Amino acid sequence: MKKSKRILALLGAVILLAVFCLPMITAFGSGENANGIFVASIFAVFFVAVMAYLIMLVYRVIDKRKTPDGPVKNIIFDVGNVLLKYDWESYLAGYHFEQEKYERIADAVFRSKTWVERDRGDLTEQEYVEQMVAADPEDEKEIREIMKNCKGTTSSLDYAATWTAYLKKQGYRLYVLSNYCDYMRNETIKDMTFLKNMDGVVFSCDVHMIKPEAEIYRYVLNTYGLDAKETVFIDDRKENCEGAEKEGIHAIVFTSFKQAAAELEQLGVK
Repeated sequence: MKKSKRILALLGAVILLAVFCLPMITAFGSGENANGIFVASIFAVFFVAVMAYLIMLVYRVIDKRKTPDGPVKNIIFDVGNVLLKYDWESYLAGYHFEQEKYERIADAVFRSKTWVERDRGDLTEQEYVEQMVAADPEDEKEIREIMKNCKGTTSSLDYAATWTAYLKKQGYRLYVLSNYCDYMRNETIKDMTFLKNMDGVVFSCDVHMIKPEAEIYRYVLNTYGLDAKETVFIDDRKENCEGAEKEGIHAIVFTSFKQAAAELEQLGVK
């Protein structure tokens, strides 16, 4: 976002400079149309200047937002169990497997290292599924079905869109930083109505890094030009919050909407 704005600003400056140089270039022209071209270039200078001013005014009106008074200016959200409910245990229990089979599949899928690495996005969805099947070939059919329908591990949270909309209206810059695989994102993106309130979004599968690795926090800070001291990170996992704190970011371990809102208020976010 910040880089694209810089590029557009630079492009605009080059165009303005070129237009403002037109009168000087055409002043040295010759021929029967030289005078008309010179007058037209002067008109173009005034026209571009006026349009640039009007565009700037429109942008200020559209982007007009309060500036928070407190020390926190930016809020970074995790998705799972913060803005979108994630519950693999209930999903898997819905298959009504015997306990031994339930534990076997849970170990091969949801409690496996493969499930974690899937969010990094280095391999295809099929390759990750094959790794899970290899860990429990006895339950291959069930694992494939469970992975195909794994959207069932998530559901919407009523407060997510209204909470983020309120914070945005108060002037806070909002971002998403989530460990999320590409397959699940495609399956659940329609449920993420809160994304329209975000100033920036980073899914781990796109950058091939996962929390709590230091690089992913630095990536968010650098990409959006955020000051860690003015930023708070909200995640349901303690280790992810600790990773953010190591990079100088305030962190809140999310347990409930009411608890997180109260802790934000303690930081001056109201």
